[in-house]
Amino acid sequence: MAKKMRLDKLLAHTGHGSRSEIKKLVKQGAISVDGKVAKDSGLIIDPEQQQVTVDGELVTYREFIYIMLNKPPGVISATEDRRERTVVDLLEPEDQLMDPFPVGRLDKDTVGLLLLTNDGQLSHELLSPRKHVPKTYFARVEGDVGEADKAAFAEGVTLDDGYVTMPAELTITDKEQTSEGVISDITLTIMEGKFHQVKRMFESVGKKVVYLKRIAMGPLALDEELEEGTYRELTDEELELLKNHRRGGDA
Repeated sequence: MAKKMRLDKLLAHTGHGSRSEIKKLVKQGAISVDGKVAKDSGLIIDPEQQQVTVDGELVTYREFIYIMLNKPPGVISATEDRRERTVVDLLEPEDQLMDPFPVGRLDKDTVGLLLLTNDGQLSHELLSPRKHVPKTYFARVEGDVGEADKAAFAEGVTLDDGYVTMPAELTITDKEQTSEGVISDITLTIMEGKFHQVKRMFESVGKKVVYLKRIAMGPLALDEELEEGTYRELTDEELELLKNHRRGGDA
């Protein structure tokens, strides 16, 4: 259930202007609450129980937003940055108004599935180390990835800082012989999200990731029709899958 909030905050979050602009609309008598002209832009209302109109048009309130983004390279997984373009900068202004933030992060040069939401509880559940939410990646790797690497990843490998990873599932999907050596295409499912983890796992077995794309997070799979840099809101079915996964407890 939505919490009670100031009228001007509701209208600002639904794209009706800044608080000063909303104050002007109130003075002009353009805003009504339950059919009565509002006199105070700071009026406390319940957006789920009361009807608010601006110039006669009903204001539709949503508490949460859930976005699937196909993150392109060159943008960072943050809400704001003075120097770099962020994933939030890719959103339309009306979606930015909902104050979504990325759930977890992808490296600047990594592409693929990124969930953005303003649902802090869902984000916490998906990122909790206790939940062990699986994350699946497609990668191109310099080097001949083989059965020994699959076995090592299944056991858990030691990263450069001494951390031993949880068991991970490595699948080799293709290999290509180039003038500079073998390039292996793989998918990898990991159960944690350490800094640069996939790249560091391959470094631990003497290989280098040259392309990395996240294709799934828990039950949520990247919509392959989404081009890099584009996004859409989750379907009701996708959202239910995520919430059921959350209720499932430790994986």
